[in-house]
Amino acid sequence: MTEQLRDGYDVVVVGGGAAGLSGALTLARARRSVVVIDAGSPRNAPAAGVHGLLGREGISPGELLERGRAEARGYGASVVSGAVVAVTRDDDGFAVALADGRAVRARRILVATGLVDELPDLPGLREQWGRGVVHCPYCHGWEIRDQAIGVLAVGPNSMHQALMFRQWSDDITYFTHTMPPPSGADAEKLAARGIRVVTGAVVSLEIIDDRLVGLRMSDGRVVGREALAVGAPMVARAGFLAALGLSAVPHPSGMGEFVPADPTGRTEVPGVWIAGNVGDMTAQVGAAAAAGVLAAAQINADLIIEETDQAVAAYREPFSAESEAQVCERVLGDRRHGM
Repeated sequence: MTEQLRDGYDVVVVGGGAAGLSGALTLARARRSVVVIDAGSPRNAPAAGVHGLLGREGISPGELLERGRAEARGYGASVVSGAVVAVTRDDDGFAVALADGRAVRARRILVATGLVDELPDLPGLREQWGRGVVHCPYCHGWEIRDQAIGVLAVGPNSMHQALMFRQWSDDITYFTHTMPPPSGADAEKLAARGIRVVTGAVVSLEIIDDRLVGLRMSDGRVVGREALAVGAPMVARAGFLAALGLSAVPHPSGMGEFVPADPTGRTEVPGVWIAGNVGDMTAQVGAAAAAGVLAAAQINADLIIEETDQAVAAYREPFSAESEAQVCERVLGDRRHGM
C-alpha cells in the first residue's frame, strides 16, 4: 500500500523503527496528524530476532515493524517510504524534503533515524553481520553462549567488550588487530579471566557453508572461532539536520557519534526532538520504543501550549484596549455596588 503525503502535519517522524513507530502511535492516539517517513534500512534487519523485549521475545525485526506500522495506521497515522535529505525552517514550522523530490511541512519534527555501524573492511565480515558477527552481548550473547568467541579490537571499547562476552563463554580470544596489545592492568584483567590474546592484524574471516569457522591472520595462520564480536564505531544518521544547525557529535565513550538532547528527547533546536539510537547509542529495542513514547508526549504537550496561547490571543482579539478598559471598569463598578 502506497500512502500519499499531505501538504502538512502536526508532526513528521523521520525513521520508522521501534522509536519512530512508538512515537507515531502515541501521537496518533493523541489525535495528532502524523506521518512516518521511513527509508527502509533498519539497523537490526540482519538479526534473526529481537531480544529483551517483554511479550515479544525473539520476534523477527521485520515482523515487529510490520505490526508497529499496522498499529500506528490503525489510529490514523500515515507511514510512507522515502529518504529525508533535508529539514529546514519554514515560517513557524519546518519543511521536510525527500530524495525523490517530494516535500511536506510539519509543526514539529521527531527524529528516529538510528545509527550506522562503521564495520571494518574485512572480507566476510559484513555478510556475517547480525549472525556470526555480533556487537551486543545482551542482543546476541545467549545465542552464541559457550561457543568459541573472538573479539576484534577496533577501538577503546573493545577491551570492555571482551570482558562482557566472557559472561557468556569461557572460550574468548581477543584479537588486537589494529590496536596496541593490552598492557598493565588491562593485560592482567584478560589473563585473570582466561581470555587469550592474539596479536597481529586480521585479514579476513573464514566462512564454510555460510558459517564462521575462523579468522585468518596477516601471517597466514587461521585461528578457529565460531562467533566474532566487533564493537564498531556507530554514527547517527543526522546529516539531513545540518540546515537547522543540528549535527552529531563525538560520544564521550569514543564509541562514535550521536545527537545530544535532554532526557525527554528535546534538542537544542526548538521544535525538534529525537528518540532511540540516534541519541542513545546503547538503547535496545525496548528502550528505543520507550524513548519514542516519551518524546511524543513532550511534543504533544508543546503543541498544546502553543495552541492554548493562540486560543487566548484569538479570544482577546475582539476587544480593543478601550473596550477592555470599559469592561474592567464595569466589573469594578459592579463590585463597588455589591452586584
